Amino acid sequence: MFLPENYQPEFESLKTLMVDMAEERSLNRLLSMIVERFATRPHLALARLWLIRPGDRCDSCELAHACARFTNCLHLVASAGRSIREPKTNWSRIDGKYSRIPIGHEIIGEIAATGEPAEIREPKNAPEWFTQSSLFVHERLMGFSAQPMIYREEVLGVLAIFVRITIPEQKPGRSWLRLVADQAASAIANARAFDEIERLRNRLEMENAYLREEVREAQSFEQLIGQSPPMEKLRQQIELVAPTDASVLILGDTGTGKELAAREIHRRSLRKDRPLIKVNCASVPRELWESEFFGHVKGAFTGAIKDRAGRFELADEGTLFLDEVGEIPFELQSRLLRVVQEGQFERVGDEVTRRVNVRIISATNKDLHREVREGRFRRDLYYRLNVFPIEVAPLSDRREDIASLIDYFIRLTAQKFNRPYKPLPGDQLLSMMKYNWPGNVRELQNVVERAMITRSEDLRLDLFISPDDDTTAAQDEDPQHATTPSRPMILSLPELKRREAENIRAALEMTGWKIYGRGGAAELLEVKPTTLASKVKKLGLKPGLQ
Repeated sequence: MFLPENYQPEFESLKTLMVDMAEERSLNRLLSMIVERFATRPHLALARLWLIRPGDRCDSCELAHACARFTNCLHLVASAGRSIREPKTNWSRIDGKYSRIPIGHEIIGEIAATGEPAEIREPKNAPEWFTQSSLFVHERLMGFSAQPMIYREEVLGVLAIFVRITIPEQKPGRSWLRLVADQAASAIANARAFDEIERLRNRLEMENAYLREEVREAQSFEQLIGQSPPMEKLRQQIELVAPTDASVLILGDTGTGKELAAREIHRRSLRKDRPLIKVNCASVPRELWESEFFGHVKGAFTGAIKDRAGRFELADEGTLFLDEVGEIPFELQSRLLRVVQEGQFERVGDEVTRRVNVRIISATNKDLHREVREGRFRRDLYYRLNVFPIEVAPLSDRREDIASLIDYFIRLTAQKFNRPYKPLPGDQLLSMMKYNWPGNVRELQNVVERAMITRSEDLRLDLFISPDDDTTAAQDEDPQHATTPSRPMILSLPELKRREAENIRAALEMTGWKIYGRGGAAELLEVKPTTLASKVKKLGLKPGLQ
């Protein structure tokens, strides 16, 4: 790094390094490039680079006793070198005692605090920390030089090298390490800017995808509907907890509207202008759980072709909704606990600790207290999530809301399918209010949608209730007021075919004429894709043709 003026090959290699630094856009690749290029020089033993970043290991840091503020410190982010004593020793590791150095502590910390370089030209004048180090004893060190990396009058970090030659006197302003440090600071600032632009671009792409999903969800549930006592209690609880940042655990049977309650909490919170990110914990494969929640870096595993932000990063400053939280594998719950408690995590394949500020709303249809007792759910995580529990009542406990819900779903479905609105006849409404809905609000919505698709004139929801089902009617205490299910309507063969064609067309239009795969019309209609494709061809159904 210290060159005679006529040593052209070394001079050219330094020019190449500085040009390559200026062209590199990835921060991680840039940091590795700097130290690895130094490490190729025969007289250099070790090159290391620290950057100033927020403190992240204050509880376990070996130098925590020397830290005054516990805010920022120097993070060892790149290291490279060659041992002459143990050639197989890995000097690229960035853990150990000096992986975090308090600003102002020892020589590296002093350089970061003052912005002044430090140098040891020959061992006879070296301080004890240098002559008593294992590197000096075993690696024949002769000198040390470290420079602050300064960009726009701000110290970004420290670049240091340990050499096996005597460092020659330098003319004022002619230190090659100073030139490299200045160029490195500028390149690091640029790479950070590009990384931030890429991060924001990826985040916007994923947020747009989530927003499109939210719009689809909003078409199904726009507001909390009903005036029953359970609904009034739910509204009161949401009004109490929404303005706080407390973790909320929403309990209730499948289909009761737990996600709707979560959206309402977020909408009324101070985070309403930031995204609500949803993840269904039951649908995430076990091997992809960490990547889904925390993200990954390029090359972390097969198929990781680029860096990807996880759900926690996307929800930063917003809300993360963990649906079916009871399905998270037990061995992975400790990772979730850490980020819930400390707001810290690492992407898969990355050593950089990231911080997020996320509010957690969880939902489950399981008895988590029993899951804790039986050892399937961590007790400490349960108490972190269960700060404010809310229970969403099943439809059987709020029968007085059924009429309002049916009318709302009829209006919504009529708008979605471009059908005229017709209210449900009174006798039908009474039958619906007596029915013991096994699927709760979601099942009620599905019944309305199916009836709207297949109806000819009058809307008859009881077509989808089997009189032989022992759950069809909830009996009154007075047998005289028990209702008898209506007899099924008998359809002619042409009418049956016409309704089948209408039903299939409606399903195709809802799915954008997608037949195969997840979210396709075959899945919606619960038939084989090949069977549906054959029916579509047989019926002559095509987009835009009625």
